[in-house]
Amino acid sequence: MPKEHKKRGRREEKKRKREQDEDQPGSKRRKSEDDTDAEIIVDNGQQIDGADHTPIPGPGEIPFYGLLDEEEQEYFKRADSMLELDQFNDAEERALFLANVYKEANGKELKIANSQSCSRLMERLILMSTPNQLKALFQKLSGHFLHLAQHRFASHCCETLFTRSAPIVSEEITALTEASSSDQTKETTTAEQLFLDVSKELEDNLGYLMADQFASHTLRVLIVVLSGRPLVDAHTTTLLQSRKKEHITLNSREPSTSASTSTRTVPDSFQHALDRMTKSMVADLDTTSLRALASHPVANPPLQLLLDLEFRRSGKSKAKDTNSLFRKLLPDDPPDEGTDSASFFNAMLYDPIGSHLCEVLVTNSPGKTFKVLYQSLIHEKLQSLAKNETASYVLIKALERLNKEDLERAMHELCPQIELLAERSRTSVVKCLVERCQVRGVNTEPLAVALKEAYGQHPTERLNKMLKLGLSSSESMSEERQKHIESHDPSKAHTSLLAQSMLDVPGTLQDLIIEGILSLDNTGLQQMVKDRSATHVLQKSLACAGDTIRYRRMIMPRLASMTADLATDPVASHVVDAFWKGTEGLPFIREKLAEHLMQHEATLRESAPGRAVWRNWQMDTYKTKRFDWMAEAKGRIPGAKTGIELARERYANQKSGLSGSKPKGNMTRKGGGKPFQLTGANAVLTVDRS
Repeated sequence: MPKEHKKRGRREEKKRKREQDEDQPGSKRRKSEDDTDAEIIVDNGQQIDGADHTPIPGPGEIPFYGLLDEEEQEYFKRADSMLELDQFNDAEERALFLANVYKEANGKELKIANSQSCSRLMERLILMSTPNQLKALFQKLSGHFLHLAQHRFASHCCETLFTRSAPIVSEEITALTEASSSDQTKETTTAEQLFLDVSKELEDNLGYLMADQFASHTLRVLIVVLSGRPLVDAHTTTLLQSRKKEHITLNSREPSTSASTSTRTVPDSFQHALDRMTKSMVADLDTTSLRALASHPVANPPLQLLLDLEFRRSGKSKAKDTNSLFRKLLPDDPPDEGTDSASFFNAMLYDPIGSHLCEVLVTNSPGKTFKVLYQSLIHEKLQSLAKNETASYVLIKALERLNKEDLERAMHELCPQIELLAERSRTSVVKCLVERCQVRGVNTEPLAVALKEAYGQHPTERLNKMLKLGLSSSESMSEERQKHIESHDPSKAHTSLLAQSMLDVPGTLQDLIIEGILSLDNTGLQQMVKDRSATHVLQKSLACAGDTIRYRRMIMPRLASMTADLATDPVASHVVDAFWKGTEGLPFIREKLAEHLMQHEATLRESAPGRAVWRNWQMDTYKTKRFDWMAEAKGRIPGAKTGIELARERYANQKSGLSGSKPKGNMTRKGGGKPFQLTGANAVLTVDRS
């Protein structure tokens, strides 16, 4: 019997199995987006199984809003291209085009938001819309945010809409305050009411939305908007969006971010909405479910935000409240070793995801609560925490809050481990110790001794080992290859930051780096200047605190001979810019460096780094107005009078004021002749010896 003709390949095999399963009754159902047991792909590309976490009931199946026909898709794609280019003649033409697009999209907003190709159009529309248009769109989407937030494409539209509508709330509060005495009628629907409606809509499903791979980001933005925190912030941005997020921008006109970078004024109703959301989540989830969210890669960031806001707004009262989010996570008071809370905290310390929540607990908890956490759960294992790649970041947050006595005790306990930390390139804890000891006024001599033992006694060997000079660079290696190696070696950046922090502490720690730089030969010094990580150490040494005039007098002449070569290098040119600060108080060396640059003007103007150096050193002024350049190089205001000119002016004023009477202090001849008239530099008061 002939065999059935089959196509080879894994895809065909899977297709045949799927067709067989569909033909058989009781076959396995396909995993849907809202299935809590489904495999979830999180921000960092890692896959987790939902069965590993406590299942949370979802809001139900996401409705289907329909599809755009071909003509509509073609129109909206063309509109998206025009908005992306943003090449309108004036604002009036742009506003007219936006009005036409809104008119065409009327009644199709939900379809556009769920469309893969047209959802970007809605984001650009939101970025360019007026406050009235934003509120109108907000009202069209109200009642559907629970399902839109869970959609792969519509969730981005919700985030953009929340972010752009947040400043409108503050503007309406200001306008309402200014117009309180007038007879103006209040608008029927305000941005405040729209946000409150969204919070009520999502309130009953917070536990599920926090763990949803798309809705979690929308929920984070909503929490930040209700709290009044800056929308564009270094700490907030990492919590709001993943690294792979596609940023929809405009070609020639960026949206205003002035209101996004500062704290916003929010009404009291927003604070009540946040409290209500937190209470709803705590009431719906028990301690076990809440702790499962703490280690969940998607649910952890919104949990961080809620816990941070709870500490910032309530502080001590919430730390004692048994119904608070903090007490739900750590119910034992105090969380001594051996309790359930201590076991949970210890597990989170070494968890790559849960450790971020521990950082929030350590950073924002009230003083008494932090002392209990530190003494009970952190102090006893300082050395093991410092050696761990994950737990060391929690330790750094704890060291930043210690007082002088506890910090000094922690420094003495960690000093024996510095050699091991240096071998493992775990220098972040050491850098934190250096910075905090400088702030608290702790004696850093034990730290300097430990660093000298870890990196070597000889200055050159110590600096090369710390900054890893000469390990990755080679004359035969291309510049792109060297850049690739350095970018994938974060330990070089960490040790460079450690050396820079040591330069900020005048005394032994600073001398360890300065001695190493001075001990380098010209080849090693040139290699350090051109190294992408080590060059920052040299720049810092030229402008560090303390009495470094002797060091700068010794190092600057050696660097001056390399000025022309360094000025055209993309990395080393920044060091040449730092020469200006390094020659402060050394005008003759500064003038010598300018002469070196002047001799190689043609070479500098041929390269982009050289032109930047020429501009930063104001060499055009040096060529045409050298007197003004020299005045600025010596720290004087250009055009100001010199000391000798001021002395002559004072003498002239004194002489004119005493004319007609015999001035005291003139020297006369013994014969009683005319007194000597002293002018110029000799114009000083003299003693009458007659």
